[in-house]
Amino acid sequence: MSVSIIIMVCSVFVASISQILLKISANKNHLSLFKEYFNLYVILGYILLFISTILTIVAFGGMDYKNGPLIESLGYLFVMIFSYFILNEQITKKKIIGNVLILIGIFIYYI
Repeated sequence: MSVSIIIMVCSVFVASISQILLKISANKNHLSLFKEYFNLYVILGYILLFISTILTIVAFGGMDYKNGPLIESLGYLFVMIFSYFILNEQITKKKIIGNVLILIGIFIYYI
């Protein structure tokens, strides 16, 4: 397995964690508009998004661009799993079907 592919998977993982942090912040009531956008969850979320962007740039330096969408689709799966465990959201049939359709589409594109 290529190091670039591992870096890309890490990038998707970091971006998924970032999305969860931003969702946690969005679900909270904030005392002011300033605190809504400048709190620990939001700041960490955007720092992680920046790190994810850097990792993606590094990963694309050593892999074919056609592999990007395949690996990026893991983000949907990561977010669904993190949402279940961290946000206590239910994994519904619609979410499972949606993820399966995305993965099938990427698989068909890849072959």
